[in-house]
Amino acid sequence: MQPLLHLQLTVDELTLRATTEADLPALAATLPDDVELNPALPGADGDARLDRTARVYQQYWRNRADSRPGSWTLPFVVLRDGRILGEQTLEADDFGRLRTVETASWLVSGARGKGIGKRMRLAVLSLAFDHLGAVVAETEAWHHNTASLGVSRSLGYLPNGVYRHLDGDGADDMIRMRMPVETWRQHHGGLGVEIDGLAECLEWLTA
Repeated sequence: MQPLLHLQLTVDELTLRATTEADLPALAATLPDDVELNPALPGADGDARLDRTARVYQQYWRNRADSRPGSWTLPFVVLRDGRILGEQTLEADDFGRLRTVETASWLVSGARGKGIGKRMRLAVLSLAFDHLGAVVAETEAWHHNTASLGVSRSLGYLPNGVYRHLDGDGADDMIRMRMPVETWRQHHGGLGVEIDGLAECLEWLTA
């Protein structure tokens, strides 16, 4: 696991650096209130902000504990000029056989609508397709999350079904989308993403 903490991606003025324990206080303080967190985590009762902070820490350590060769979650802190703009995650399950990745992300409100979400997703997709040998990238978002769905469509993702997902005390529709490697090569070949620290963990990621 330790070599994963040295992974770093650079695209234009953005740096995506592997999230570490030292980043958690700043991420928890920066996390916007509208970012949905894992409801399966226990959180903290009685204080909404403390609850969200607890979930940030719990999700990080759950990701670390559950990751193993070939099945992993890679969270990256997204920085510009040293300032945290958000977090971008790339994950896979049994990557050696499925060659499939999923992405998730969040941005501070002031960084939205400026193409940053698109570039940070392109960075991790370049890692997956161009360096790890992925053949499919998948993602999902609530049907009303037009920003996330818009980024996916602009990158070449195609519709991949709708399913019902628990939402608080009720349920709502989640939209799935999918991009095959052929689409990636057609639209994004030669993307200028610099990747550092990959050699030390390549075998672990692709197992």
